[in-house]
Amino acid sequence: MRKEAVVLATVTTVAVVAVLVRQYSLKKQGQWKQTQRILRKFARESATPVPKLWEVANALVSDMQASLVSQEETSTLNMLVSYAASLPKGDEKGLYYGLNLRGTNFLILCARLGGRNEPISDLYGKEISIPTNVLSGTSQELFDYIAVELATFVSEHPPDDTLDAPEREKKLGFTVSYLVDQAAASSDSAIKWKSFSANDTVEKAFINDIINRALEKHGLKFRVFSLVDDTVGNLARGRYYNNGIVASVTLAMGSNAAYVEPNEAVPKWQGPMPSSNLGELVINTGWGNFNCSNLPVTEFDSSLDSESSNPGCRIFEKLTSAMYLGEIVRRVLLKMAQETALFGDVVPPKLATPYQLRSPDMAAMHQDTSEDHGVVGEKLKENLGITNSTPMVREVVAEVCDIVAERGARLAGAGIVGIIKKLGRIESRKSVVTVEGGLYEHYRVFRNYLHSSVWEMLGSDHSDNVVIEHSHGGSGAGAGTVFLAACQNTKSS
Repeated sequence: MRKEAVVLATVTTVAVVAVLVRQYSLKKQGQWKQTQRILRKFARESATPVPKLWEVANALVSDMQASLVSQEETSTLNMLVSYAASLPKGDEKGLYYGLNLRGTNFLILCARLGGRNEPISDLYGKEISIPTNVLSGTSQELFDYIAVELATFVSEHPPDDTLDAPEREKKLGFTVSYLVDQAAASSDSAIKWKSFSANDTVEKAFINDIINRALEKHGLKFRVFSLVDDTVGNLARGRYYNNGIVASVTLAMGSNAAYVEPNEAVPKWQGPMPSSNLGELVINTGWGNFNCSNLPVTEFDSSLDSESSNPGCRIFEKLTSAMYLGEIVRRVLLKMAQETALFGDVVPPKLATPYQLRSPDMAAMHQDTSEDHGVVGEKLKENLGITNSTPMVREVVAEVCDIVAERGARLAGAGIVGIIKKLGRIESRKSVVTVEGGLYEHYRVFRNYLHSSVWEMLGSDHSDNVVIEHSHGGSGAGAGTVFLAACQNTKSS
């Protein structure tokens, strides 16, 4: 009897274990199916077929036209007219200095332009961090600090007195790594320097005058003649090498585009044309702020936007720039972790931390071609504290990265096509677009998606008319400043 009881108990235990195993298996299957449903829904809502890309491009063109015509805010684009109106022709000569203010650091460069068919020589650069006490100080303190560092740089890389006329005031090209309203930069306007991280508001003063006073105060025979955003600087740099360049695009932590427009296409410009104007104006589109109903915005993008410091603004940038791509991936993975236990029953704390996943790490995971996605596993552990990922889970992570990167790159491609269409050059003339930024330079799959989107949109008949090339000089933000001096060689002579 006792033996029969033992046997019965054993059978019962085995049956219970079998039921539990089956229930666990069914639960895991259900969770995996839910993971796939989230993935498929995200892919569907992020899709960018060619008709969708043309809708975005056409909406961009419409906004560009509206903004160029009216002084009022008639579109999501600022379309700022840049004072760097005369771009280099490639035959400029001389030693030029440039400075790029990035927010928490700045880059000083100098280079000698050798003229047509001559390489640029004596190229030097120095990146300098801005101390926190300067960042929290006044704009005057900020530019005093910059002037002191510039003086040190010039002493280390002095101009050639014979060739560069020491008694003549030297030209200084100045760029910032965010939009600069050119009218405000040269007129009696209020400038909020908080966008530079300096903690005051300068009213009734010219930006150039503030900088120039700091230079004079510290004994520098320099004068800032051009204050532009670095996308305009990259356009100028590209023109020095290639007169066929019509636009420049920045795809880095921010996203922007600048291009050249015939004077007559800019009716809103009321001021006098710069003395060196040759029938064209440089337009800073500010396309990071572009928005339209055709953009493939998902729940993850909407939550990112609503929780950002600028809700409702910079929508195109939030879909296409390195600042946000990794964050979108993190938000998708977080939902999967919460609803499907993708990474285990406990959601990893780091996964719930905003901006914990950077775009370079996303790129590394996306471009991992190993069979078991080992790099994905390493990055998940390193950045998000996820130590128990399986090959199947890592495959899902790679797919999420692919969806986000493909959408961002193809939207950027649609933006490029939109600019070329606005210029009326798609069918009749070859146009070169130069692209700057680590997202384009270092993220190979992203770059390939961008190129393929342009080819698909234009088709075999017109795809050869648009050439996209990496900006000369690498991805150093603001390197275009050394070429800006060549744009205005009559302004400070």
